[in-house]
Amino acid sequence: MASSGDCTKNDGSRRSSSNLINPPSSKKRKVRINGAEETLDLLSELPESLLIQILSLLPTKDAFTTCILSKRWQYLWTSVYNFKFTRRSFRKPKHFISFVDYVLAHSVCSKIKRFEIDCTYLFRYNYNSHICRWLSFAVERKLENVVVRSNSETSAFKLPESFCTCSSLITLDLTSCCFDADVVIAWKSVKSIRFDAFVLFDKDILNVLSGCPALETLELDIVEGLRRLEIRSSKLKRLKLQDYWLSNDGGDHTLEIFAPYLQHLEISGDLDDLKCRLIDVSSVVNAKLTFNIRCIKDIRDDHGEEFDDAEDSCREYHQVFRTLVQYYLQKFSCATELTIGTWFTKVLCMLQYEGVQIPELKCKYLTLELHMDKFNLYGVAGLLRALPHVETLVIDIESMRFDYSRCHFESRDLAKGNKIDLQSLSSSFVLPNLKNVMIVNPSGVCLKDQFKSRYVKKLSKLSEFLLTNASVLEKFVIISKKRRCQTCSMNCVSQYLFGFAEKLLGCPKSSTNSVIIFQE
Repeated sequence: MASSGDCTKNDGSRRSSSNLINPPSSKKRKVRINGAEETLDLLSELPESLLIQILSLLPTKDAFTTCILSKRWQYLWTSVYNFKFTRRSFRKPKHFISFVDYVLAHSVCSKIKRFEIDCTYLFRYNYNSHICRWLSFAVERKLENVVVRSNSETSAFKLPESFCTCSSLITLDLTSCCFDADVVIAWKSVKSIRFDAFVLFDKDILNVLSGCPALETLELDIVEGLRRLEIRSSKLKRLKLQDYWLSNDGGDHTLEIFAPYLQHLEISGDLDDLKCRLIDVSSVVNAKLTFNIRCIKDIRDDHGEEFDDAEDSCREYHQVFRTLVQYYLQKFSCATELTIGTWFTKVLCMLQYEGVQIPELKCKYLTLELHMDKFNLYGVAGLLRALPHVETLVIDIESMRFDYSRCHFESRDLAKGNKIDLQSLSSSFVLPNLKNVMIVNPSGVCLKDQFKSRYVKKLSKLSEFLLTNASVLEKFVIISKKRRCQTCSMNCVSQYLFGFAEKLLGCPKSSTNSVIIFQE
């Protein structure tokens, strides 16, 4: 190991795109047949089973076009077992529909491993009967994995009954679909489900869970309607909730989760005012909490509703979510891996400013996904204080869009927390088990003229704070995602961060064995 204070510029083992080895093209060799020299296509010499395997990896339209290559290739496409149809590759909907019908009518495969169809640009065309026919065809061929993209303007695509009882299905990825009111779900082999842009009521998800005895992973993206998610199966280990489809019903949006055997839980995206109450998640070892909650004033402004701007009303609204954050920390006190987002650290800052004690957690691997302008140093420090067992800390900083709240109450409390000096906490602050720190810096941002920006100051303070308080630190790694900036056409991120890493060499360090590494 390098000695303390070493700074290494590591270009990594990755090659640039220009140095990557391209896949071999179809090679040809010249041979003599009956005294005449002819060109032989080596790709066509491959076994038919291997050629079909290659074609099955391509979009179906590309696989179909190989029929013009030679007589050997004329009908190979009819044996592919993966299908990928995309409306965007056709100028008119009727051409897309005709193509899908033609391909399926000529298919000779006995089993379909993957059937992917994107109908997102067919919403003005009556495609429901067509997609029902296509899915029924796939079910007859013992379909295993399916992806359906739909976005009907009037109503979601209703899944056919034969599809809902397909026993060969293993994975489902469905967008803007729905179930018939009295349909029976019987997916006995399904292990993974993703529902995107769904209206799911409690009885619907109960029907799905009872009909999927082998289900291991459930993902719900932009789902509305659920009020209680009860998972009693010991096989379902992963649950992901991302974004929330806010209905303008004026009611209280609460989702209760009861999942005593769940091991991996993710709650991410924009939840608006959804309150996820974790009734029983006692087996969770890996939790990701990177969701964002909006101020009630912002939500009602978007819907054109009037809102009493009194501070007491706003305070009461935010206090509910502050209590919810405390509740989450208690629920995940035994989790070994945690991923925390910007909004969560912001609430932690306000809780600490109010004197709320954060419970000690047993987490050993912590990831912080923070927005470069919005993350709160005092909130991060307070979280680390509650994590004395952490051995690895990953700070992934992004420059993506973040909800800029117009809440004066929240902004004022955050401003108070931002004034607290981290170094004043150092005398009573120790990170006794922290061995590895990795700070991943944002791509797509120009740092040439931002040396005095809030982000740079925060990065410096946070880095110095970690070096000062991590007594057994071994590696402090600073990673630059991008080499050349599109804004200034220079390696501004790389140049600045390497210089930043060199400056950290002079910072006080609690660990005598620490090494600082810069990596692109």
